[in-house]
Amino acid sequence: MIRSALFLLGLISAAPAASATYMATPAVPATGRFITRDIVWNCGAAACQGATDESRPVVLCESLAKRAGRIDRFIVDGRAFEPAELERCNASAKAQPGQPLASK
Repeated sequence: MIRSALFLLGLISAAPAASATYMATPAVPATGRFITRDIVWNCGAAACQGATDESRPVVLCESLAKRAGRIDRFIVDGRAFEPAELERCNASAKAQPGQPLASK
């Protein structure tokens, strides 16, 4: 009985995981709503924003780049991606108009 009460008390007091907030600035402004992987992006003229419990920011950045194109800036909970992280993210970016496609 005491074990059950302690177990329930532990469940009640356990803090839920906090969602991370994400902000991205595509090279070409994207507007609308994108659902990619584990996040819903709301994009306006200036930036795209979303929140999720997903803990793999590079994967989230890559999935947005596939839909919105090259990302100029990506911020997770106030921390901006380093140039190497952005380069990895943008390797997944869709081709922009006027951007040459890779030769076969």
